[in-house]
Amino acid sequence: MRKTGALPSQMIRQLVENENITDADEVNVMPGSLDLSITGEVYRVNGAFLPSFNETVYQAVKRVGGLKLQGEKVTLEKGVCYVLRLNERIRNFPSGVYAYCNPKSSSGRVDVHVRLLVDKLSRYDAVENGYTGHMWLLVVPKTFPVIVSPGLSLNQMRFFNQDTRFDELELEMNFNGLLYDSDGMPIGYKDVRHSDGDGSILLSLGLRFGENPGFEAIEGAEPIDLTLKGHYDPKYYFRKVSVFGNSITLKSGNFYILSTKEYVSVPPCLACEMVPMDERSGDLRSHYAGFIDPGWGMTQQISGFGRTLTLEVRSFDNGIIITDGQPIAKIRYERMQSNPELHYDEKAPTYGNQVGPKLGKHFSEWK
Repeated sequence: MRKTGALPSQMIRQLVENENITDADEVNVMPGSLDLSITGEVYRVNGAFLPSFNETVYQAVKRVGGLKLQGEKVTLEKGVCYVLRLNERIRNFPSGVYAYCNPKSSSGRVDVHVRLLVDKLSRYDAVENGYTGHMWLLVVPKTFPVIVSPGLSLNQMRFFNQDTRFDELELEMNFNGLLYDSDGMPIGYKDVRHSDGDGSILLSLGLRFGENPGFEAIEGAEPIDLTLKGHYDPKYYFRKVSVFGNSITLKSGNFYILSTKEYVSVPPCLACEMVPMDERSGDLRSHYAGFIDPGWGMTQQISGFGRTLTLEVRSFDNGIIITDGQPIAKIRYERMQSNPELHYDEKAPTYGNQVGPKLGKHFSEWK
């Protein structure tokens, strides 16, 4: 067993049992992360912010004019900032342990931006070793209004005792079995056409997935209740993108659901995160939900595949034309401290059968 790395499910569960994290539900323990859940304490605020070094989040909410909202279910308007208190509370991690957060995939797929806030730290999505206190979320629905209620999970927390992300040499030495093409053939390290040389892998846009090359959001739709699954007709919220030749055009400010061309596999001994692309690749953002649990794509890998990654994409240039096979996303692998007791594909996951662009779990199948 390795002594350093990202903490697996059994160690996360131990953090909960030891009350290093209080009020966490063990049902929310994932192979390499913990789903966090919101309370009914919700504030509408005038804009995004960070607390100062001597300020609690609650004090910062008051400073920026926070208005407390009432009701079991609360509608969050498009383009408005909200602060929601989480159920879970940190009571000092063990020595050397720290945490980062990412939005859950289902939050990203409906274009809801989610960032963690903690007291006296002017950084998003981080919990430093030694912290004790409440945690909060800064939430901004970008395309659709959404309905939230207590117990809903919008983000997930990952725990580490050391940075064990691959450098370029480690990536090359461990590359076998990480990527596959659509025919189930392994993609080797030297087969990857583009690289930033920093231990990351650049993934490319895939547009050849039958009748669904991708989806573009339709603004002005009715609110989405994020507690419902398979409930909404996707055609009221999205339209299919049009492919011209081998390319699509992204309109400035619009939100898209696309897919990687490559099929990605994450062995149980590793975790994976989608990280920001270099701005030289174009003025667009290709994801909002970043963490990929250990064991992703391992069931399909028995057939030689892995699984594609769904991308949440927004363009900031007017009329960006992107082509099938063009670099559009970036991932980094890191070592787990030990293998999780149960990996992602063994948990009957929500997105366990996705191939190509996949809308969020709130929608019924596209027909």
